[in-house]
Amino acid sequence: MLNIVIFGAPGSGKGTQSARIVEKYGLNHISTGDVLRAEIKNGTELGKTAKGYIDQGQLIPDELMINILAHVFDSFTESKGVIFDGFPRTIAQAEALKKMLNERKQAVSIMLDLDVPEDELMTRLIKRGKESGRADDNEETIKKRLVVYHSQTAPLIDWYKSEGIYSHIQGSGSMDAIFNDIVTAIEKAAK
Repeated sequence: MLNIVIFGAPGSGKGTQSARIVEKYGLNHISTGDVLRAEIKNGTELGKTAKGYIDQGQLIPDELMINILAHVFDSFTESKGVIFDGFPRTIAQAEALKKMLNERKQAVSIMLDLDVPEDELMTRLIKRGKESGRADDNEETIKKRLVVYHSQTAPLIDWYKSEGIYSHIQGSGSMDAIFNDIVTAIEKAAK
């Protein structure tokens, strides 16, 4: 199976590129953001708990996220693989994901790091907030999310490099050029 972690700061294009990867390779997509937004919209206990963290620009506790992911992962039958979008965000989460996959005789095949300059991220996220109405896409919360990203999430780059499955992708430019770089990296990893 082809299991991919797609990585990058908020607004780096993870969702957009994930959709293209799903279409090309027939993979399942687990977006922690989508899963959590659905829980919040449905007013579940998990959603209420998650909303408290998200509204403060904080990450969801690891154990909660791993349990959600394991449940969603296990719901896929006849799967060719999965894209993990928005997870892991910390080294502890990466280790927990590795353990969860190992228990299922699976592994992450490649980690794609969509690298986008911070000023471009701000522009993209503010535009997305205006278009989608997402409450967390406002300048104050975006700044908090980027601080959290740089302090807690960016160390994952070195962790995945040490695992030998890291791939840097320039996340600026045309969507097609970015996707071509992604396909090249996936094809290399799948050999």
